[in-house]
Amino acid sequence: MYELPPGAVAQSAALRQRLAVAAEGHDAKVAARALHKDSAGKPLYINRLALESSPYLLQHAHNPIDWFSWGDEAFARAKELDRPIFLSIGYSTCHWCHVMEEESFEDLEVARLLNERYVAIKVDREQRPDIDDVYMTAVQAMTGSGGWPMSIVLSPDKKPFFAATYLPPRGGVRGSRNGLIEILTQLEEAYHVDKRATLESADRIANHLALVTAPAEPDSMPGVELLHSAALRYIRMYDPVYGGVGSAPKFPQPSILRLLLRANAREANPDALQVVSETLRHMADGGIYDHVGGGFHRYSTDREWLVPHFEKMLYDNAQLVVAYLEAYQVSGDPALADVARDVLRYVEREMLAEEGVFFSATDADSEGEEGTFFLWDESQLDDLLEPAEALAVKTRFGVTAAGNFEGRNILHVVAPLDAVQSALSDAGQSGDAATLLQSARTKLYDARALRIWPGLDDKVLTSWNGLMLSAFARAAFVLNEPHYLDVATRAADQLLIVMTVDGKLQRSYWHDTAQIDAFLDDYAFLIAGLLDVYEASSQPKVLSQALALQETLDQQFWDDDHGAYFSTSNNHEVLLTRSKPSYDGAEPSGNAVAAMNLIRLAEFTSDFAYKEKAQALFATFDADLRARPTSSPALLCALDFAHADALEVVVVRAAGDDAKALIDVLRENFIPNAVFVLTDEADVAAHAKVAPLVDEKRALNGQSTVYVCQSGRCDAPTHDVATLRTQLQGHGLRLRD
Repeated sequence: MYELPPGAVAQSAALRQRLAVAAEGHDAKVAARALHKDSAGKPLYINRLALESSPYLLQHAHNPIDWFSWGDEAFARAKELDRPIFLSIGYSTCHWCHVMEEESFEDLEVARLLNERYVAIKVDREQRPDIDDVYMTAVQAMTGSGGWPMSIVLSPDKKPFFAATYLPPRGGVRGSRNGLIEILTQLEEAYHVDKRATLESADRIANHLALVTAPAEPDSMPGVELLHSAALRYIRMYDPVYGGVGSAPKFPQPSILRLLLRANAREANPDALQVVSETLRHMADGGIYDHVGGGFHRYSTDREWLVPHFEKMLYDNAQLVVAYLEAYQVSGDPALADVARDVLRYVEREMLAEEGVFFSATDADSEGEEGTFFLWDESQLDDLLEPAEALAVKTRFGVTAAGNFEGRNILHVVAPLDAVQSALSDAGQSGDAATLLQSARTKLYDARALRIWPGLDDKVLTSWNGLMLSAFARAAFVLNEPHYLDVATRAADQLLIVMTVDGKLQRSYWHDTAQIDAFLDDYAFLIAGLLDVYEASSQPKVLSQALALQETLDQQFWDDDHGAYFSTSNNHEVLLTRSKPSYDGAEPSGNAVAAMNLIRLAEFTSDFAYKEKAQALFATFDADLRARPTSSPALLCALDFAHADALEVVVVRAAGDDAKALIDVLRENFIPNAVFVLTDEADVAAHAKVAPLVDEKRALNGQSTVYVCQSGRCDAPTHDVATLRTQLQGHGLRLRD
């Protein structure tokens, strides 16, 4: 049997039995993480997190802290014992979350203090973004910054009176004046000695949170000039040497790049295009990209995109695929399309579950160190590769004996292929540089696969899967790659199966269990993914599925009084605040994606109630957009669509004809404010039931026919590529030659 965590309230026999049974069903990696073990190598301690179905919470199941999950039991315990609550929020692939666990949460003195004087609660921010949003707002209000792990002290009624991020166990560690022990001791004493003042402070903070998240009174529909204003600000923030917007640390920020492409589409702006093209090039060349396995790491710690935090997130890679595809449509540069393909190759190989849905993330750490899995010694390359391959890799990626990161090498492109070819020639080595680099990459991947892999967060999140649906569906369309569409349609089908419980969409799925009613992001991102699948797949049922989800979103999340969508539904747990997100973080805001969905649905269905709802949403955020336009690039992308005279393009394929030449015009050009329907003539009636814009359109004279319509008026149907191009240009589009 497990020992009771030090200082913890005694556990009932029934609870101890439940915990023991749960532990028997865990993956061996859960127990292996434990620092405190008995003579047989088994964990000494166990807590209630062993009962959870979150990879992050299970990482803490054998801490000596008597952790609770967020729920009634924990808050009842706090009220019964009259204790403050220590709330820790993080996620499974967070490097500093791991550091705080190892340094602070495995420390027996910290554990005893928490167990004797607090009720300790752990939350997985990826499963409960609603809780994360409330208390991140508190952290930012109280400290001026934010991040994870989040460390908050609450009253028993959930009101915060202290907030921080990473905290060491005690003062002096990592140069800190105070650590958890000193801070928690002082706060607990203040709570009991001067409880009135402490609770009044908590009330003031809670009131402030309610004020800053209170629904704004709707204003007027914001103008498209905000798009240009934000674009100019981004251009001024551009790093002309290394690309990107801002300085270190540098994040990918794909929504900004997509906004700049739309600003350029409205009014040719070479500066905007330079920001996009140079940023995407530097990122793909940098250490933020995994040049062996593919895919982007979370962000760069430096200006040069060289040293990343090494975790890989599904949402980053999904959004970046779309950004690279759109930039490819604008420029025609095949290198951009190649990056998108390489990212999708990585996702299929490492992030695709057997069911066809997508895992969430991989960790930065392996073997107890950040980045170890991804680093190379020069000698390793010499041992693994043929001399010509080794020379090509060293030249291309700047590999040296000294290394560029803690004595080892992060691969990053420093030499173009022609320079690699010259280096080979100078050394008397034969072979094509590109071929040698590809063969070397395969060998390095196989060798790396024998290392201890970073942890995989194998839970499935509806919102992030929605983003990846869009990535595969958009790639299928733009690159004319049917395999990508197969992946997207299978994932969409499986998501709607495994994420639906008793008719309700769920947020999280792990080990055959779906749980937690879906949030705004889940609905919005999944609807967007389904609309992209519909445009690429010619399957009317997919549009029907999107419409059904939109109906639920409108019923349960829309604010009838002030407009826009709440992040939580009418049926979710009531927290201190109920926010309406409009600012982008690592993911686009739920309202931004929902606004884009509404505009697209209005065009597909000819039901302009959707467009009116989108206009009401924009009016809700008018003041915010005017005050801080650069905080909401995704919402500005939707605003761009709302102000456009949207194009409706229907391609009706004649029997036996794939209409490739006509569709290629749509694939190969950036046409942002449009909807596409590709249908066989035999399926027109089925499409028309859900997408009336298809009604009565035919393949004329037995030939595939394209219809370009705008504001209820259609150009002459055509079978001719040149005529189609002329029509599109007549609507203000700049097409590639």
